[in-house]
Order: sequence, then C-alpha cells, then structure tokens
Amino acid sequence: MKNIFLLMCVLGVILPYYHLINFLIENNWSMVGFGSEIFSSHPTSMISWDITIAATSFLIFLIYKQKKKKMNILKYIICLFLVGFSLALPLYLYDNYDK
Repeated sequence: MKNIFLLMCVLGVILPYYHLINFLIENNWSMVGFGSEIFSSHPTSMISWDITIAATSFLIFLIYKQKKKKMNILKYIICLFLVGFSLALPLYLYDNYDK
C-alpha cells in the first residue's frame, strides 16, 4: 500500500505541474488569467471548489493533529501550498500508513 501512496505522490507532482507548465507556455510565462480560467465554467468551478474544500479540510485536520498529538506538520503544509493537495494528502498517507 505504501508503494501506491508513493506513486500517488509522484503523480500528484507531475500531472498538475504538466498542465501548469503548458498554461504558462501558452501565456508567455504569465499567470494572468489563471484565476479566471479555473472558474470559467460550471464543471471546472465544481472541481476547483471540491479540491479547495478538501485541501482546507486537510489543513484543519493537520492543525488539529499538531495541537493534539504534537505532530510535525510543516512538510505537509509546504507540500500543500507549493504543490497542492495532490501531493500533501498522499504524502501524509504514506508517512502514516500502519501507525
């Protein structure tokens, strides 16, 4: 199972950044228009809000774990904000599998 979580970590970096790099190439390495495009239609808005709520819930959970169990959550927060939920959650599951 840990190997699956590790694979998801790798995919969680590669797949989102593949699309981000393609967006940047198409827009002369500018982030202008990125925010409006992620909410440009109902289907993309649904997915964007779904991930936003899930990532926020995960962040709240991490803060709770830090306060209750004195868990070091810094690497998960860094992953969440620098890469995204697609890396932060699989990394947390990888690190905490069988605990």
